[in-house]
Order: sequence, then C-alpha cells, then structure tokens
Amino acid sequence: MDFQAMSDNAVLEEIGRRVQSRRLNLNLPQLEIARRAGISRRALQNLENRGVCTLASLIRVLRALGDLPQLDALLPAPGPSPLQLAQLKGRERKRAGRPRSRRQTPQG
Repeated sequence: MDFQAMSDNAVLEEIGRRVQSRRLNLNLPQLEIARRAGISRRALQNLENRGVCTLASLIRVLRALGDLPQLDALLPAPGPSPLQLAQLKGRERKRAGRPRSRRQTPQG
C-alpha cells in the first residue's frame, strides 16, 4: 500500500480497518478489547470505523490486541550512522553539538 500517496484521513481510516481486521481475526468482540484497553466501546468504534482516536488510545488497543511490539517495526530505535560511528571511534555520544558561529574576517 502506498501510504505516501494517501491523504492523512485515508491513512487513519486504513489504520482503523487494520485494527478491526486484527480484532476480528482474533475473534474478539469490541466490548472485550475496549475493556482490556481501558477505553469506551465508542472510542474503539471511532478508531475502527473512522480512524479517529488519540495516540494513547491506539497504544492501549494495540496492547490489548497483543500487537504493541509491532511499533518497533514502525519506528525502529535510531542508532548512530556509520559516519557518526567512525567519528566517535568507539566513544558514545552524550550530547548534541553546539552550532558554530561564523567568524567575521576583516576585509581589507
């Protein structure tokens, strides 16, 4: 699926459809998932039918479905780039660098 070509609303609706499909594949009723997630059934319906929910609700529903580990595939933990590793030479970076100011050279 080409999410890049889709509108934001279309992406949200697709997420809702996928949550609903996952719930149905597990043969779980909306009320059960809503209870496990600690949200109202209406909130789950809004997610499944319209893709409307808070990020906290989505996380709760994913946890209730047993799919929270899937977020790691969505947003993998960033590691240092190979260039950064070469520059650090084995040292771990502790803070971001300060932007360097350009020195004004006298023109004459």
